[in-house]
Amino acid sequence: MSINATLIFQLIVFAILVWFTMRFIWPPITAALDERAKKIAEGLSAADKAKADLAAANTRVEQQLSAARDDAAKRLADAERLAQQMVEEAKGRASEEAAKIIAAARAEAEQESVKARETLREQVAGLAVKGAEAILKREVNAGVHAELLSRLKTEL
Repeated sequence: MSINATLIFQLIVFAILVWFTMRFIWPPITAALDERAKKIAEGLSAADKAKADLAAANTRVEQQLSAARDDAAKRLADAERLAQQMVEEAKGRASEEAAKIIAAARAEAEQESVKARETLREQVAGLAVKGAEAILKREVNAGVHAELLSRLKTEL
């Protein structure tokens, strides 16, 4: 065989191999590559969508946290205001109660003062009677002179 016949025979075998490869091997390989490219594209699309969803979720979470912080701040302010109001009311009630106690103490002191004056008047009247009795060297009847003694009490 000569080189030319071998070369032609190799060209024919090569052409059959190319045809066989193009007919039976190449289509499944290209289909597999296309399917893989499609899966990769879908994965990238899903990743982009998940990234966008994550960003939206982060935004919602931040908004909810902000709303929760605002609500907590409002509740804290309301609680402080209510506590201050309760303290002011308690102070008001305490001052009213103190005023009542002071008024009652003053009234009681006034009554005690009146009682003490009455006692003192009676004692002074008794001393005056004893003094008059001693001066007159006779006994003065308190029942007879009751009007005189009551006038003396009022004058004292």
